Amino acid sequence: MLFRSSSGSTTGTYFPIGELLAQLLSHPPGVGRCVAANVCGPAGLIVSTRASEGSVANVLAVNMGSVSSGLAQADAVAMAVAGQGPFRKTGRARQLRVIANLYGEDLHLLAAKKANIKTVADLRGKRVSLSTEGSGTIITARAVLSAYRMTEKSIVPNYDPAEKASDLMQDGKLDALFFVGGTPVNLIQQLLDEDVATLVPIDGAGRTRLLAREPYLSAHAIPQGTYGASQAVETVSVDALWITDAGQSDDLVYGMLKALYNPANRGIIEAQRSGGHFFELNAGAKDATAPLHPGALRYFTESGVLRSEEHTSELQSLAYLVCRLLLEKK
Repeated sequence: MLFRSSSGSTTGTYFPIGELLAQLLSHPPGVGRCVAANVCGPAGLIVSTRASEGSVANVLAVNMGSVSSGLAQADAVAMAVAGQGPFRKTGRARQLRVIANLYGEDLHLLAAKKANIKTVADLRGKRVSLSTEGSGTIITARAVLSAYRMTEKSIVPNYDPAEKASDLMQDGKLDALFFVGGTPVNLIQQLLDEDVATLVPIDGAGRTRLLAREPYLSAHAIPQGTYGASQAVETVSVDALWITDAGQSDDLVYGMLKALYNPANRGIIEAQRSGGHFFELNAGAKDATAPLHPGALRYFTESGVLRSEEHTSELQSLAYLVCRLLLEKK
């Protein structure tokens, strides 16, 4: 049984997460670690991961059924459910379901040292990478610009992938870039290590406005020492959700989660830890901005994360749509 998952750029943080899921959950014949019950996914399951542009592309692929699952930011999933933002043309993603909240990601705003950018407001007139149209980063970056009372016309926007944007910054052809990812991010680490760039805080009144408008973002600080000797940097975080479509088997999703949260797999997971609450059971049903898949609802209820009367798909979907539509009217 092939279960295809869509992740992100091979130089980003989603792709290694997709590979980790494939490593943990695949259950082909003859694999020794799968002899123990519920250490791997259901027998015969082969999980594969593929590169993509990121959250928006993954949501569209899952909703259309071209892949079995994908990774996406919680804010992008909420927009898809409401048919807003980059999903206006395609409409509401009615088939979208959440398997689990996997971990927390931080928004990084990186500025070239020579660009004299100390605050978000200093981005005016600068060459700034917002990432590609298929990414989740571009959704969050646009929300930041708006909250700080700027538009894409206020900057010289760049829409290259993160790896290309990094090269441009190293060559002196880009002043700043946005990147959402679980810390530490190798691409960010490299630019900081080479003394090419510095992290810019996202704070103050602009962040207050941002959080008021975007309920799936939260205030956070990238801890001191995350990137070598760097100090703590104020920013915002968003959760990375593992999504699928409504047609996937309940037993399959249930079986994958039973393996994912098996204590026997914790050592493998911790060795690749990225961001906050990384694959932690108590956060597994947090911020599910689309209805939980029935197999996931069953697992999180049985595990005690959810009460049996909580989170029916219909109530979840209605709550998210109402919330988003009210925000759009503000």
